[in-house]
Amino acid sequence: MKLSARARRIEPFYVMEMAKHASAIAQDLARQAAGGGQPMIYLNIGEPDFTAPPRVQEAACRAIRDGHTQYTQATGLPALRERISAWYAERFGVQVPARRIVVTAGASAALQLACLALLDEGDEVLMPDPCYPCNRQFVSAAGARAVLLPADAPARFQPSAAQVQAAWGAHTRGVLLASPSNPTGTSIHPDELARIHAVARARGGFTLVDEIYLGLSFDPAFGRSALALGEDIISINSFSKYFCMTGWRLGWLVVPEALVDAVEQLAQHLFICPSAVAQHAALACFEPDSLAEYERRRLEFKARRDWFVPQLAPLGLHVPVMPDGAFYAWADCREAARRLHERFGPAGSNHAEVCYQSNSNEIADSWDFAFALLRQAHLAVTPGRDFGQAATAHHVRFSTANAMPQLEEAVARLKALLG
Repeated sequence: MKLSARARRIEPFYVMEMAKHASAIAQDLARQAAGGGQPMIYLNIGEPDFTAPPRVQEAACRAIRDGHTQYTQATGLPALRERISAWYAERFGVQVPARRIVVTAGASAALQLACLALLDEGDEVLMPDPCYPCNRQFVSAAGARAVLLPADAPARFQPSAAQVQAAWGAHTRGVLLASPSNPTGTSIHPDELARIHAVARARGGFTLVDEIYLGLSFDPAFGRSALALGEDIISINSFSKYFCMTGWRLGWLVVPEALVDAVEQLAQHLFICPSAVAQHAALACFEPDSLAEYERRRLEFKARRDWFVPQLAPLGLHVPVMPDGAFYAWADCREAARRLHERFGPAGSNHAEVCYQSNSNEIADSWDFAFALLRQAHLAVTPGRDFGQAATAHHVRFSTANAMPQLEEAVARLKALLG
């Protein structure tokens, strides 16, 4: 059976490959647990360890009990769209009419709808490098091509307006950004974002901003929605990260009024509607006690960052830009890899049987290094190869979404291995 060209051009998701190997090793460790085996610690998953607050869980149970489980409008429950609109006004001081908000089956569906509404075969979209790999694949699935703009530490791993202007070509349709970013946890400065948007607007292009970590901003200088720049901004958001509802698969899309009808028609055909139960539950996210709990959790994520990131540099894991949001640390692992090689030799990564045969006598890149941590420290992290090409081979992503005892144990294992 012949695969479509679309399916063939989608790149592998190496994060999931790493997760499979971590799971296999974890199963072996579990079998050894009676004999004092060491459990796996997962710092590779971008998922809050918190679940939905009690009021949200109660709302879901009530929706099921009361039979509120049937189709909703393709754009979502009107009451939920109104609540999201009010949240933008209260939290960010931005007026976003509910009619411009489309509730979706997760941020992934929102990105798919946006790409299908905006892109044709052969179009190009400018994106930062590094960036979240799935965002590139949504562009590819729509028949377009992601053009990556290398972004380094002095630029906070975010593109500049000058880069966007220089890279804009005949096939460019717009820019797809993320603020705060996965994998770096860094945001675009609002002034630079305004300049990028001005470049796109002057060329008749779009500015699409992934803001799913916006609620988890720790620095007031960056914690502002791109929607403040004008009604032609397109924003993606989600109930997964700040609202701790990852498995509920609920997000939303804010579009200019001229795009609402097209996005609604696409949603009707592709998704019918988001989960009714998840939508009814999400209404409770905006109750005062739920919002207070989310803010408590945001401060907990900040405390984890403040403790964990400074622990890395003495171990040869350098985070050149302190993340201002989300729960990630983007670390240069070259010095740590050298230490590991000196201690264990060329076989330190011990992963040739599950990965590839390296011709080097050293731990060559973050893929090797991540496998070495799996084997030697029973610690799962995410290697950089998924996130682009701009020095990503020398970086790993740590997730600090875990509770402090796990982060402390992870650092203890790193010190034993690298200290």
